[in-house]
Amino acid sequence: MEERKIVVADPTALGLFGLAMVTLVASSQKLGLTTGVSLILPWAIFLGAAAQLYASIQDAKKNNVFGATAFGGFAFFWFGVALTWLIQNGVFGAKLAETADVRQLGFAFVGYLIFSVYMTIGAMEVHKVLFLIFLFIDFLFIGLSLSTLGIAPEFGHAFAAYSEFIIAMLSFYGSAAAVLNSHFGKIFLPVGKPFGIFK
Repeated sequence: MEERKIVVADPTALGLFGLAMVTLVASSQKLGLTTGVSLILPWAIFLGAAAQLYASIQDAKKNNVFGATAFGGFAFFWFGVALTWLIQNGVFGAKLAETADVRQLGFAFVGYLIFSVYMTIGAMEVHKVLFLIFLFIDFLFIGLSLSTLGIAPEFGHAFAAYSEFIIAMLSFYGSAAAVLNSHFGKIFLPVGKPFGIFK
């Protein structure tokens, strides 16, 4: 019986593009350039969540545990954020919105900070651009945790806002590098070699 090998394209470019888009739009609100979350919701659901979930599934087919976990973890983060915003805006009823304790969201951010820290360690052995993306994701979750738990709300909000914008810019670059380096079959945009500490 003939064995067939299914070749799956590297989904990194699409996953990073999804991350770039949602963090760009979301950071515009945190930076005070836009207001509300109504028109962040579509980008959170389709780019932050769905695009990264697709990338996660494709990476799983390639047996890439790190990529599947990273994209999957953040895909479900954006599904959770989108649902949180819907609850807070009364889509599921006024009672649910009124009884929402934002500190619970703060603990979710702490959990994602833990997740992003160990993923940052893993990113060190992928390439330097990905490491920087994860480093600023760490900063984002530090800021969100401080802000949401009421520890240092003003500093935390500003720290999260600028970190999120930098994540967007780095992710656009990482996405472009993944597309163009593969497309041209050479290093068109450098991403930096792995640190080589753990491997």
